[in-house]
Parts: sequence; structure tokens; C-alpha cells
Amino acid sequence: MQTAIITGSASGIGNAAACLFLAKGWRVVGADRRERETIVQMKQQFANFIHVQADISDEDGRRHILKAAEAGKNVVKALVNAAGVAPKNRCDILEMTEESYDFVMNINTKGTFFLTQLVANHMIQNAGSADEANGAIVNISSLSAYTSSTSRGEYCISKAGVSMITKLFADRLAEFNITVNEIRPGIIATNMTKPVTNKYDAQIKSGLLPLARWGRPEDVAKAVYALTDGSFPYTTGQSIDVDGGFHIRRL
Repeated sequence: MQTAIITGSASGIGNAAACLFLAKGWRVVGADRRERETIVQMKQQFANFIHVQADISDEDGRRHILKAAEAGKNVVKALVNAAGVAPKNRCDILEMTEESYDFVMNINTKGTFFLTQLVANHMIQNAGSADEANGAIVNISSLSAYTSSTSRGEYCISKAGVSMITKLFADRLAEFNITVNEIRPGIIATNMTKPVTNKYDAQIKSGLLPLARWGRPEDVAKAVYALTDGSFPYTTGQSIDVDGGFHIRRL
């Protein structure tokens, strides 16, 4: 049974990814800052699900996650960095506070970087030959990595950072045949986007997206899984848009 670490597993994209991996027979170590009802349900449904309550912005939290994954001499074959936060309050960049900036960056960018570093070293230590797949890392970024949103600049900056994290680790880990890719979700129906439902409903109705509907967490989870199950063995450092065509420039 292969082991995957999936952060942000209690809700949204992380939860959808964790459920898909579990359904495919993986052992999943799901990390989240809180134990929510969804976590309780997953524990009841899947014997191969291990929940770790941890904050990826904290070094001890990250080490706790990997320790749980390694238990029983298991080797991590996939890391899905899905944990992420939005600003607690949307605010014009001319009024953004350092507290808000640090809160978002510490989880979205710093946490993603150093958990990736930790798990990458684990994968290297347990790697076989360079001819076989020795692991896959998938970072969940956002269309905000390249789209300006001046009411949540710290989020945009954090996700642009995730894009560079992807490229850096893809370059560094290629010699070990460990792939690192990024998925940029579009407008996905999660708790994070719930407060702006009316705004996006109107924009989708007016033609913002070629595929004129909200994305679902499961849409992203399917792309995540494809990047870890061996379907893309010769793909690394790639950004894949799962956004209903938002990235298409149209006249």
C-alpha cells in the first residue's frame, strides 16, 4: 500500500484529494490544523486514513506529519500540498497589515516550502534507481498566482511563491526521478470562496469562464491523482490550470 501525505485534508480540495486517494487504495496521512467532522467521518470510513493535527507553518508540526507517515517503515510516494488560507479580512493593498501578510505567507508559502523540503529529503533517502519513479509532489496553487486581486494581495503573492517553489524543487529533484508539479485551480466551490459566491455567480453568468460553471474540489482532485499515479512520468515543473478555461485570453 502506497503512502501519501495530503495537507488541508479536512475540507475543500485537500479533502477531495484525500478521499480519492483512499478510494484508490492508498494509505493517506491527512494533515490539518483542526479535527473537523469530515475527519471523523474519514476515520470511520477508511482504515488506511491517519489524521495528524498539525500546522505546516510550524517546524514541529511538519516533523510530526512526516513521523506519522513513516510509522511502520512506510515510504512516502506522494505529497499533496493543499493546505492554504486566505486573508482573514479582504483589504486593499494600500491598507494591508503585516500581520495579515505573515499569516497567509507562513502557511501558503513558507509551510509549503519547508514541508516539501522535509518530504523531498525523505524521498531521496528512500529512492531506488533513477529509472524508477521515486515520488511525486503536487502543489495546489491558484489562478491568483498570475492574476491581480488588489483586495487580497498577500494571497496572490503567496501563490506566486508556490509557483516558484514548484519550479525549484522540480529542477532539484529531477536527478532522483521525483516529479514536482503545480495545479492552479480556478473558481472552486469551497469554504474559502463561499463569502464571495454572489460575486462569482454574476461573473460566471456574464461569461467569465468558457466552461460556465463553478469548479468542484473533485475536479482538482482528479488532476492531482493523475500526477501521482504514474500517468505523467515525463512531466515535471509544469503548471496545470484546472479553471474552466479562465486562463484563455479571449477577444
